Amino acid sequence: MAVAQGSALLHFSRNGAYGPGGAELLVLERGEGAYVFDTNGNRYVDGLSSLYCAQIGYSFGEEMGAVAAQQLQQLAFNTMWNTAHPPALELADRLAGLAPDPINKVFFTSGGSESVESAWKLARQYHVFNGEPQRLKAIARKIAYHGVTLGALSLTGVPAYKDVFGPPAIQTRHVSNTNPFRSALQGEALTAHLLKEMEDAILEEGPDTIAVIVAEPVQNAGGCFVPPPGYWPGLRELADKYGILLHADEVITGFGRIGEWFAVERYGATPDLITIAKGLTSAYAPMGAVLVSDKVAAPFYEENRTLLHGITFGGHPLCAAIALKNLEIFEREGVIDNVNAHAAGLEARLQSLKDEFTIIGDVRGAGFFWAVEFVKDDSGTRLNADEREHLLRGYMPQAMLDAGLIARADDRGDAVMQIAPPLISDDEILDEIVDKMRTVLRGAQDLILA
Repeated sequence: MAVAQGSALLHFSRNGAYGPGGAELLVLERGEGAYVFDTNGNRYVDGLSSLYCAQIGYSFGEEMGAVAAQQLQQLAFNTMWNTAHPPALELADRLAGLAPDPINKVFFTSGGSESVESAWKLARQYHVFNGEPQRLKAIARKIAYHGVTLGALSLTGVPAYKDVFGPPAIQTRHVSNTNPFRSALQGEALTAHLLKEMEDAILEEGPDTIAVIVAEPVQNAGGCFVPPPGYWPGLRELADKYGILLHADEVITGFGRIGEWFAVERYGATPDLITIAKGLTSAYAPMGAVLVSDKVAAPFYEENRTLLHGITFGGHPLCAAIALKNLEIFEREGVIDNVNAHAAGLEARLQSLKDEFTIIGDVRGAGFFWAVEFVKDDSGTRLNADEREHLLRGYMPQAMLDAGLIARADDRGDAVMQIAPPLISDDEILDEIVDKMRTVLRGAQDLILA
């Protein structure tokens, strides 16, 4: 009998699809290493790091529990409103030390959407303090996803996720993302084209009306779009030219996912704001933050000026203690080194799937963050809406579970399958993930080509 969700409303889900006469709800109750186990005892390799969160996998609960118990006995809670506590202060210093100079300040939140929302409010108040209150607009990218709160949703470039909620809270101009697939332009030519489009948008909107340019170093929605050479330095140059703040949204790409503490460093630019969450605690507790440059933070330290934003649970002592332990484990276990040691091998495995399956038109990504895009034929023909529905929501969810794999089937842009393995994964685990993908793809190819 199919399991229903009881009284729980599932997030981003077709809630009516589960229960009697419908699909069985996957209920996970245990994790170990890169694996999770459901209430029926079935084992799955977590090829998605529980939505890009479980960087260090599931075997450090005892250590996390120990620091949590100690913190709860010492100080269960305190806000960051005109007070502080040692774990948050220590964590802020650690994060400032890891971030590229001159990013030296940290504002804590409870998660990714709050981080993006907070970055916008910090940017707005910065411009007001500098005598430019007219900077009310943002520039973001098409298909990009930045969060669920109404401000973060305004920045999101996926109309289907936002139109139902009415006019956006932030005036946002969306420009092209960096997807090179199907583009006649590649490499530096693509960079030049994208940066010209960005500058044209700035000029059309009015340079003195733009507060922020926001982008993920590697864009998630649409399927792991890596920037072409010189793209991020070009964004930095445009932001400086027109007095705009540059915001790198690293909620997904931060903390080793691309093989760096912060992925934007790999692409040659330092932003004014970096938003983080997920990997900050490896999901052992909910926490996020905005990392802030000295320039942006400076007005908040001037006499009689108040930072007009705060979050009750931002910088929670329990979460901060767990985040500190997470950073300790990262360094002790060589987590980022592990990503860099295995990233090329993971790419090679995925490229071998492209050679094997005609329905894979493109393989793209970096580090432990990859997507394969589905096509209908050698010409790269896109799947239509009915085909995407049948494949991504009809066939693939159950096929992946039957194969013992947790991955993502998505069509916020074109139809893709994404993986983002836990960063502790070795060759054996990566082989298993790709082998299970192969099993799922055989059925997908039969379905598409039928």
